[in-house]
Amino acid sequence: MDTEKIRCLIVGSGPAGYTAAIYAARANLAPVLYQGMEPGGQLTTTTEVENFPGYPEGVTGPELMEDLRRQATRFGADIRFGIVTEVDFSRRPFRLKVDGSKEVEAETVIISTGASARYLGLESENRFRGMGVSACATCDGFFYRNKVVGVVGGGDTACEEASYLATLASKVYLIVRKNYLRASKAMQHRVMNTPNIEVLFEYNVKEILGDDAGVNGALLVHNDGSEKIVAVDGIFLAIGHTPNTSVFKGAVELDAEGYIRTAPGTTHTSVEGVFAAGDVQDTRYRQAITAAGSGCMAAIDCERFLLEEGQ
Repeated sequence: MDTEKIRCLIVGSGPAGYTAAIYAARANLAPVLYQGMEPGGQLTTTTEVENFPGYPEGVTGPELMEDLRRQATRFGADIRFGIVTEVDFSRRPFRLKVDGSKEVEAETVIISTGASARYLGLESENRFRGMGVSACATCDGFFYRNKVVGVVGGGDTACEEASYLATLASKVYLIVRKNYLRASKAMQHRVMNTPNIEVLFEYNVKEILGDDAGVNGALLVHNDGSEKIVAVDGIFLAIGHTPNTSVFKGAVELDAEGYIRTAPGTTHTSVEGVFAAGDVQDTRYRQAITAAGSGCMAAIDCERFLLEEGQ
């Protein structure tokens, strides 16, 4: 069987991948996009999205992703089901394997496989995901105006999320499993000096409580074994993200956390002709709109690279 030859291969969907596909298709790069394990990315698990420009009444995550997918296919992007399982970036054309068997050759590759929020692994957490359990305060904090919320974590991200939520919610519990905060001194100072943040040291979430209307509490267990219930309307998880880069390990340069390194101000990776967009290379913002913006950048970088190569 002949190996399929692709001019611009996009690995992963979501706002970054679909936006890259829109721009690459309009630039006549004939992009092929493999959607990956979660077609549409993290936003498909989000109910209401109110901060994506152009949707004044808000939109559900799945609807937004479907709109982007349809826009990409309208311009001729070839969007397929499939997971890239092997890559060889040692020479061009790059060689990749899809679903463990199909082999393709690509002149350029845009990686937009995203990052997955880390969860606690509780059954109740899955049950209430999108009904009071969130991994993004910037995305969902607005819905908890004048309500009580809990934030799980003790690092900079947790402290930032707690501080942000404190401007919206009436009270924020910061649930920390250790007896100290791992956050920077500045972030610790901010949290400790915010009146409506209460830090609960040496507690783990044992169970998230709720009913058909959503979350209404959390069962916490102290390191000494004692338990207590706190009444909350929402639980925000801030225990980190895991970039979906395992298949690219050794093929492109990653940072200590596994995110793809890109040249500042660009989407260029350590391999010429391979670009990265969205949360797979973004440790700072992790928003749908910034992912979409970097998808645009990746397609333009890709187009210019091919022009310079005379292809």
